[in-house]
Amino acid sequence: MRTQHGVSLTYGLLETLGQSIVAGHYDSTGFPTEAELCLRFAASRTVAREAVKMLTAKGLLSARPRQGTKVEPVSRWNLLDPDVTRWLMERPFSNTIYREFTEVRLAIEPVAASLAAQHADRKDIKAIRDGLNGMREHAAEHDQALAADIEFHVAILRASGNPFFWQLRELINTALRLSIGVTNKISGHTASIPAHEAVLIAIEKGDADGALHAMRAILLESLELIKTYDPAVGE
Repeated sequence: MRTQHGVSLTYGLLETLGQSIVAGHYDSTGFPTEAELCLRFAASRTVAREAVKMLTAKGLLSARPRQGTKVEPVSRWNLLDPDVTRWLMERPFSNTIYREFTEVRLAIEPVAASLAAQHADRKDIKAIRDGLNGMREHAAEHDQALAADIEFHVAILRASGNPFFWQLRELINTALRLSIGVTNKISGHTASIPAHEAVLIAIEKGDADGALHAMRAILLESLELIKTYDPAVGE
């Protein structure tokens, strides 16, 4: 039976290896053998084996007889896994991953806003408005404005009444942190309060089409900003 200490060692190694795989550190060198992992990270074979097993379950690694353990292509990663999406956030900037995350948002959030206009109750509306008010109150404070922006969008997922959308909140939360953080940096200011308020007003009125188009407009603008962003110029 593993001790709590053993569990923490396993998750510590999982975190280190997961971040390294997603950052591409093993793309040219190949993934270490079990013996190399034990030596490099001062880990027991049990800890190393368990960490590799967990990474394999997340789709990042595969093990085959006589071929050893190798890093799988991104297409095989479980991108809905909260650890994987969090590690993706820590990678060096890539227009591709930011664009892909925003495209996921574009596929989900306008429909969620439309459903929220049809199903949101007073509690849901208050949560969305609280997010908008936070954006307004903290417009000059990037981190707090970003947190409020995320609160606004996640509240709409909940207000949609669709449990599948709510199950995607971790993925959307990560996508929001990635895309909103970058688009705020590109534009030089926090998100547009009037654009977000238009979404809320449509939801309050029960205007499903209006909510869909207002949210879609926000995301299309974000997508265009991300497509043109050059981090070398933006620094």
